[in-house]
Amino acid sequence: MDEPVSEAWAKRPESVPADDPEAADDAGSPRLGPRPLERPAVDPDSAAAFARPDGVGGAFADHDRSTTPPPGPVLAAPPPAALALAFGRPNGSGPTLQRPPSAGGGTAPDAPALWAEDGNPWRDPRAPVELGPPPLSPTATPHPPGEGARLSLREVLFGRRVHPRALALFGLIAILIGAAGGLVGRLTADGAAELTEPGATLSTVSEAKERPPGSVADIAARTVPAVVSLEIRVGEEAGTGSGVVIQPDGYVLTNNHVVAPAAAGSSGRVDALFSDGTRAPARIVGRDPKTDLAVLKVEVANPVVAPIGSSAALAVGDGVIAIGSPLGLAGTVTQGIVSAVDRPVRLDAGEGDADAVIDAIQTDAAINPGNSGGPLVDSTGAVIGINTAIRSIGATSGTEGGSIGLGFAVPIDTARGVAEELIRAGVVRHADLGVNARSVTDGATDGAQVQNVTANGPAAAAGIVEGDVIIKVGDRPIAGADELVVAVRERKPGDTVPVELVREGRPLTLSVVLASD
Repeated sequence: MDEPVSEAWAKRPESVPADDPEAADDAGSPRLGPRPLERPAVDPDSAAAFARPDGVGGAFADHDRSTTPPPGPVLAAPPPAALALAFGRPNGSGPTLQRPPSAGGGTAPDAPALWAEDGNPWRDPRAPVELGPPPLSPTATPHPPGEGARLSLREVLFGRRVHPRALALFGLIAILIGAAGGLVGRLTADGAAELTEPGATLSTVSEAKERPPGSVADIAARTVPAVVSLEIRVGEEAGTGSGVVIQPDGYVLTNNHVVAPAAAGSSGRVDALFSDGTRAPARIVGRDPKTDLAVLKVEVANPVVAPIGSSAALAVGDGVIAIGSPLGLAGTVTQGIVSAVDRPVRLDAGEGDADAVIDAIQTDAAINPGNSGGPLVDSTGAVIGINTAIRSIGATSGTEGGSIGLGFAVPIDTARGVAEELIRAGVVRHADLGVNARSVTDGATDGAQVQNVTANGPAAAAGIVEGDVIIKVGDRPIAGADELVVAVRERKPGDTVPVELVREGRPLTLSVVLASD
């Protein structure tokens, strides 16, 4: 390995002469000659087992041969009978594909041709592929697996087909299963019997819920005794309503439309039913159809009087409680909030000629027919309104609808003044402007347009004419005809009030001295 490459190439093998012109390429480089072919000697046993037949030069001999095959193959010893039955060829299937070798190699002299003209596919490689029968003995009859014969009860017990010890074991298992089932049933029955106790009594426990001062339960306990259920009878007809005691001498405040049927004729009767079951006749002291209020007098000793609050400081969201006899169910309490204040609402006061409009408190406390005249109280239990009306869906003339969360009450500040006037004089006088109006808007400003002016009335004396649109009375803006009515009735007869209006597109302010209705 240490000699130079050029010297290594200079050396030539003895098998290639140095002067051979074909032993070198064009560049003069030496070329190595092929090594001699070495063929190892064939083992005689292998040659005898795997050599081609005599006269066959390739893997397959020609189909048409003119030479006669040598006779007689040398056969090996027959295989065992079990292997021949399992793996041997079917009987009568003809010669084998491989020709038995001769003892000295090659084919026996008397062996027939490997591919004779007999059309045997086992020997002709050009024959098509065919699927032959399985290599089974023609005498063998296959039996498919199946269920064996079943034993009857008679054969099991008396046919000596089952060992007696097996029968005894089966009987013992059945007895154990039955005993276990009986034990479980007994335990279940005993457990069910323990669930009942004939002499059981419940122990006394303390009150489960606290009712602190100011809760709805506390307010109802203090206010319900001051609320009365009113029964009105006129001939064969009857109705119900509610009222609240406002004076110790038995004065009850309610709605005018509750007692109006009894006041219309001499056959009418009003009875007051208190929460303690006391019943007493009630007399009508006075009625005010324009505010839908009335005062009754009941002769009872020491009635519970409801505390009177103020509606001036009410705000939207304040909690309120409505108490009354809706649908004849006396002493019913419902809870809600103030959902609006100063809401002008036109009422059905029970008299067709009355212009009944109130500046109402709107609440979502459930109010239904029969609540009318009952109190609306605040979170302290003070009366801040008299439940008067509801808005309902589906109600028509002569029918009553249910509450949908829109109830209206007369503010107690208005009701207190009306009740005092009714107790003192039996009638109430309201301030009057002397006009009839309708609600109008021009898309930017709302108001009440004057339709007619009462002759020699306050409006006529101040110079108000038909067609004028009143937009403000005193400090209160006017958005419609109903709001004009309540704005005037907030005043007293004889008060002088500035009235802002629009006449033919021009603003104008007039001073009006209000008269009495």
